[in-house]
Amino acid sequence: MTEFLINYYHLITHSVEILSALVGVLFLKKYRHTTTKYFIYFLVYIAISDFIGGYSRYIDTHSFLDFLKTTRFRFSHWWATIFWNIGSAIFLSFYYFKILKNKAFQIIIKYLCILFIVASSLSIIINWDVFFNQYSPFITVFGAIVILTGIFFYLIEVLQNEKIVEFYKSIDFIISSTLFIWLIITTPLVLYNVYYSKMDWNFVFLKWQIFLFANVFMYLTFTFAIIYCKPEHD
Repeated sequence: MTEFLINYYHLITHSVEILSALVGVLFLKKYRHTTTKYFIYFLVYIAISDFIGGYSRYIDTHSFLDFLKTTRFRFSHWWATIFWNIGSAIFLSFYYFKILKNKAFQIIIKYLCILFIVASSLSIIINWDVFFNQYSPFITVFGAIVILTGIFFYLIEVLQNEKIVEFYKSIDFIISSTLFIWLIITTPLVLYNVYYSKMDWNFVFLKWQIFLFANVFMYLTFTFAIIYCKPEHD
């Protein structure tokens, strides 16, 4: 299992990301009149940004990247922080802002997202050197809170809606449920990043296993939902 994770972790993760993005693009016409199209854009954004963010793994094997070895950009933590931890929270808060009907919920999501952007920017400025060398637990957890808030508001609206009897057919519900499960599984691991080093490879491989299975579950579920669900017209 250890050798498998080392050799195929990134390949499998990128594969399921690209699969969900490609399926989303193929079915984009199906959802062109719904807010689901924004989520498909998000899947494409994630597939592209994660692919680019993997540049640090090739610095030692591709000579044209040698110039990065002695720079702050030797590792791609900064990229993941900006384009995943911050970018995904902003994008998904926008998504929930679009699908929520309750004006109060929309206002809370809007200003919570603004607060998150300001707080994340200040955190990066204050911890400038750390920003390039490790992930920020503060930004990761705050981003998760922003997304979970949108999910909770959406679920509250579902419970108050007569369409609750057909919730299993709703792509928004499947997306929200999947995101909720993924965040609950992966976010606590961020609090243990202090152990994420070669000093404790048992924890490293455990974390890789959890993230691998969580990612595969999430992106395959998104792919299934895009194919299976019917468009929910706004």
